[in-house]
Amino acid sequence: MRGIILLLLFSSPLTFTFAQEEQKNRVIILTDIEADPDDTQSLVRLFLYANQIDIKGIVATTSCWLTSNIHPESIEKVIAAYGKVQPNLLKHEAGFPDAETLSSLIKKGLPKYGMKGVGKGMDSEGSEWIIKVLEENDDRPLWISTWGGVNTLAQALYKIKHTKKEKEAKRLISKLRVYTISDQDDSGIWIRNNFPDLFYIVSPGDHYESATWTGVNSYVKGIDNSSISNHWITKNIQQGHGPLGAVYPDVAWGVEGDTPAFLSLIPNGLNAAEHPEWGGWGGRYELYKPDFSKTKEGNSIVNIAPETRPIWTNAIDHYTPYIAKTYGRSIEHDTISFTNDKVTLWRWRDDFQNDFAARMDWCTLSYKEANHPPVPVLSHPEHITVKSGQGFTLDAFESTDPDGDHISFLWFNYPEAGSYKKLIKVNGAENVHMAYFTAPEVKKKETAHFIVKVTDKAEPPLTRYKKVIVTITPK
Repeated sequence: MRGIILLLLFSSPLTFTFAQEEQKNRVIILTDIEADPDDTQSLVRLFLYANQIDIKGIVATTSCWLTSNIHPESIEKVIAAYGKVQPNLLKHEAGFPDAETLSSLIKKGLPKYGMKGVGKGMDSEGSEWIIKVLEENDDRPLWISTWGGVNTLAQALYKIKHTKKEKEAKRLISKLRVYTISDQDDSGIWIRNNFPDLFYIVSPGDHYESATWTGVNSYVKGIDNSSISNHWITKNIQQGHGPLGAVYPDVAWGVEGDTPAFLSLIPNGLNAAEHPEWGGWGGRYELYKPDFSKTKEGNSIVNIAPETRPIWTNAIDHYTPYIAKTYGRSIEHDTISFTNDKVTLWRWRDDFQNDFAARMDWCTLSYKEANHPPVPVLSHPEHITVKSGQGFTLDAFESTDPDGDHISFLWFNYPEAGSYKKLIKVNGAENVHMAYFTAPEVKKKETAHFIVKVTDKAEPPLTRYKKVIVTITPK
């Protein structure tokens, strides 16, 4: 039967486009470490992906919570712990840099708050480093992952604007990609107002309850929240996982509030950092100018003001989780659904928490003792074109697991990620390697995103994805 369906698939008038191989994302971290233990927590996780993300700098900065001092020594402490487990990490995947390399990337921002540290004579080691990395002969975008205040970047932009020719300044700024955890100083709105073409992801203002990124640590009524519990953290991260786990601090305010600023840079088959509107581990964002009348002004620590141009910001998903069944088909839809911006992030939370836990295991276990992610493989390109009303089959039959574990499949349409916003359901079972769909009737060319989630059954269970973008054309 599989052969017959695949024969029909490849003999039908579909158009295929092959995807290019992904490059490592370059990133410079701006962290107000010691303002909250969560920066240290996020650094622990970040270094476990140091072989998959090209870390170009780690800058100690200020924020509204840490206005007049910086703590590069706290970054060094985490790197020292990482150095003790780095040799064991290399048993599991290649490319983990040594501790000395990471230590050389620690830079200092000015110990000044916000715009008080921006202007003539306000250059810092951190701002100069951003410019230096931008000027390197590297065509890849440079992400600025901002966990605190953003005035180190503001100063780099100020200097570029005042010392570079207009064409060169525009070229350098076009390479920047910014993700900030809300606004933690008053230089964020200054940047957005003065550099209108800068790619900038933010839930504006400092009211965290209205920010997408809080989905990383929000307790959500109606789902299992155990993967952000203190017990889970103790068992899977802090205790029995070597020196790096031992430096992971207890939660004081919210666990890992800064982690969303780099989650979408991790190559997992779902993330596409250049396309925040497609969604991923760091949440989903759309490009528009927010309605300032809906922004809460009371009790603001950071000065906020209306946005003057479109930014990448909060987007809404409608999500009904799948849950396990005891008998029959292994999964079914839950009876509860969610519609908000935070769900764009927490819908993947168990997956990225399990991934974190597995990598913590890599710090101490041998390759044979630990779990490693499955490898989804599509039997067709990642971009196809079909006509209205046409049936098409998506297949991940060739997927494998490096540990020989059993793998499960889940196919689903992600309506919010494409231009066609109505749900396209699977015809039949969604939990087999091959899923059959029928293209809806459209009056103009539309895109629809389909995702296969491949998960092993080891401990902790690990997930990787493949995305298929289907272009639907009218008859």
